Amino acid sequence: MITMGVELELHAKRPILDWGRSRTTLIHGSYEHGDALTDVLVGMDGDDQSNIGRVDPYGDTLFNEQQAEAALREVPGLLQQCSDQSQTAAVLDLMGLLQSCSQTPGSYLWFVGD
Repeated sequence: MITMGVELELHAKRPILDWGRSRTTLIHGSYEHGDALTDVLVGMDGDDQSNIGRVDPYGDTLFNEQQAEAALREVPGLLQQCSDQSQTAAVLDLMGLLQSCSQTPGSYLWFVGD
């Protein structure tokens, strides 16, 4: 049972992992696909050593621009694991933020888990 979802935030530089104080570096946030994204992440193989496989859906995970670029190569496999349209939309949203992060020098993608 999933009660909270993973939210995504793209930051111009490494954010302070404090919800209130991190607003100054925020470029874009994605908050509408959290539950579906969590379902996809939880459904991944527990032994998965990929970049996306290291995301903690219940804690916070940061990707820098190089990690985001590497994670982009994993999106096609993640899309194949989607079981419905909401999960597909969540992964496509993630893909867009990974692309933005990989193309923005010094940026970070923050996976805000709960």
